[in-house]
Amino acid sequence: MNDEIKKSRLSVFISHLTRLPPASSFMASEKEAALAAAPSDSPTIFDKIINKEIPATVVYEDDKVLAFRDIAPQAPTHILIIPKSKDGLTGLSKAEERHCEILGCLLYTAKLVAKQEGLEDGFRIVINDGPKGCQSVYHIHVHLIGGRQMNWPPG
Repeated sequence: MNDEIKKSRLSVFISHLTRLPPASSFMASEKEAALAAAPSDSPTIFDKIINKEIPATVVYEDDKVLAFRDIAPQAPTHILIIPKSKDGLTGLSKAEERHCEILGCLLYTAKLVAKQEGLEDGFRIVINDGPKGCQSVYHIHVHLIGGRQMNWPPG
């Protein structure tokens, strides 16, 4: 791996560990991180969270999924829901028929966590896919966002 790729991966990793401003500078930084991220089956920051190598504020966990608070929330409630086993599912565009069960589990978990978080008035589910979809971590994940009025179109 050349130094340029290592530097871009490091910047993506750091962007997920540090708090960024919530306004347009965050969006620009997130877009840059997504464009710098390389799709890969290599371990991600989420693998480190699953393995308890990096701390996270876990709000739900079972044998298949893990849900934890986003460190750069875009709403009062912003939770990431991830499968504990990546199984080649780096993004939604990589889904195969064998992934149907875990995809359903991710969405059902979002419903459970939304209720647990008191989001009875509504919430948004987001799955970013690929560089133009602003995906910066190549381990499929669902963003559960709520606690404020959402706008349309989303961005």
